[in-house]
Amino acid sequence: MQLTYQFDVVVVGAGHAGTEAAMASARLGLKTCLLTMNADAVAQMSCNPAIGGVAKGQIVREIDALGGVMGKCTDASGIQFRVLNLSKGPAMHSPRAQCDKKLYQFTMKRWVEEQANLTLRQELVEGLLLEECEEPNPPTPFPGKEGGAGFSPSPLGGGVGEGSSRKRAVGITTRGDTIYRARAVILTTGTFLKAIMHTGEAKTVGGRAGDNSAENMSDSLASAGFELARFKTGTPCRLNGRTIDFSKCEVQPGDNPPRPFSFSTEKITVPQLVCHSTTTTQAVHDVIRENLHRAPMYSGQISGRGPRYCPSIEDKVVRFAEKDSHLIFLEPEGLNTHEYYCNGISTSLPKDVQARMLKLIPGLENAEVMRWGYAVEYDYAPPTQLHPTLETKPVSGLYFAGQINGTTGYEEAAAQGLMAGLNAALKLKGEPPLVIDRSQAYIGVLIDDLVTKGVDEPYRMFTSRAEYRLLLRHDNADRRLTAIGRRVGSVSDAEWERFQMKEQGIADLQLYLKQNRSDGDSLETWLKRTSVEWADLCERHPALNAWNARPDVVEQVVVAAKYSGYVDRQAVEVERFRRMEDRRIPAQFDYSVVTQLRTEAREKFTRVRPASVGQASRISGITPADLAVLLFYLG
Repeated sequence: MQLTYQFDVVVVGAGHAGTEAAMASARLGLKTCLLTMNADAVAQMSCNPAIGGVAKGQIVREIDALGGVMGKCTDASGIQFRVLNLSKGPAMHSPRAQCDKKLYQFTMKRWVEEQANLTLRQELVEGLLLEECEEPNPPTPFPGKEGGAGFSPSPLGGGVGEGSSRKRAVGITTRGDTIYRARAVILTTGTFLKAIMHTGEAKTVGGRAGDNSAENMSDSLASAGFELARFKTGTPCRLNGRTIDFSKCEVQPGDNPPRPFSFSTEKITVPQLVCHSTTTTQAVHDVIRENLHRAPMYSGQISGRGPRYCPSIEDKVVRFAEKDSHLIFLEPEGLNTHEYYCNGISTSLPKDVQARMLKLIPGLENAEVMRWGYAVEYDYAPPTQLHPTLETKPVSGLYFAGQINGTTGYEEAAAQGLMAGLNAALKLKGEPPLVIDRSQAYIGVLIDDLVTKGVDEPYRMFTSRAEYRLLLRHDNADRRLTAIGRRVGSVSDAEWERFQMKEQGIADLQLYLKQNRSDGDSLETWLKRTSVEWADLCERHPALNAWNARPDVVEQVVVAAKYSGYVDRQAVEVERFRRMEDRRIPAQFDYSVVTQLRTEAREKFTRVRPASVGQASRISGITPADLAVLLFYLG
């Protein structure tokens, strides 16, 4: 007999995107169901058991500022914390943590199980339940001036006739003929859509070692009108640390004391470990070159494109032929295991070649392999099929988040999951959507890049992608976003109280520095001098030492003083950006009648349906001349 369940929101996939989406929806009071093919793999770290890194660390702190859980779970499971790029300016500082893989996974699973309004269930999802509806495409959401969202006055196209009927997601079907009906569906399918794993010539169906592939969902999406394509990613071998000769490796210590990811974490209490590093050798490279014909990416066995900025060791040897060595970081996978992750030698080469490589790497000559490296090829949906809310254009009430949108990385996935979960809940509650712009957060940069530019390789966030990165520092993520999270209902009372106390402390210290003087100048003026550090100012004015008990407050005041000129200049640039964003393009605008536009520009404008002139300017391949023609017609 067919079994049917009814929820407000159904989230498919319990990886980093799925857990953030489900918990966000549940926090906003929606009856939510999180479905996964393996309930023991909630938030499992399929690749490196690490969170953060360059630009990624900023995203995690933004997730935390909006009420998400990734940063808190990292603090509860982190076994080494480092802030990267400390020799550079504050815009480049990026927190990173090595996690106990199982502790992270089980902590998140427990939090999911404890979350009110949330049901976790193991099911193999087969397809979408769709209905025809008369609902036109929704108003075009765009970032509001206070970090909320506004609306374009007319419906957005995106391949569906204006005001015409289109499909609506009303649930999903699972193997065993069980139906989960819902008012909104969020797909976070990771690397599991028609997934194939490759190790040399050997191919195995599955999206992760030991797990199955979602074979039917791709067909369901294609029949609903979605374009699909293929990407690939990879992972390195894991070794038994007991068999690694660490005396031949370099120690990579963490920060002492470790700095938490979450603004609500007072102190890291998990025992800390060191990592190590070694390098490949020319002999290793020779082995790889001799066997390139057996590598799936080079033999033609894999057709999907892999991540440019996280290449396999085969790609490194080919693309950087002049280099004699490449770094390998040996990173422990947990406190209760000897398993080590070999960061830097991701590969899909055959097992015998991997074994030969390891014997030529200093410190790994006698290392025992616990898991072999492999590549996985999977389907994704080009993200220009999405609105900025991450709701799909072809199907109302359906949201995509994570690697299904062509991204790579836990952090990028979690950010999308959070935003999809919040927007699905807000829509069902009849409230305005949440769309964060490029000047407010790396999350805004990420989503705008996806829906505007699309992807031709797995997308990874970098600081260089953000135009206003001095404003988007990791240390001020709460000051940028916590008020927004509070307004939509995702920030708790305790988090809001902590934030208000911090803001009051910053205001009090800034006022104190303005009102007190030393040798004729205000303390604020002294702090702005490049030769004067906070410790120097405390020595000059000992009463300031009392503020050292509030390092979070001191940090904000010092950065604001030291970089005030640069911040003011970026604020002017942001205002110019906002003026372009405020120049709206009617959603029903017919680009085909603009005969002066190049054919390429007409096609791209029609496909992306930019909501503003600013968004139109960021579409790949659009020239200043195209914008001039568009502005003329809009005028």
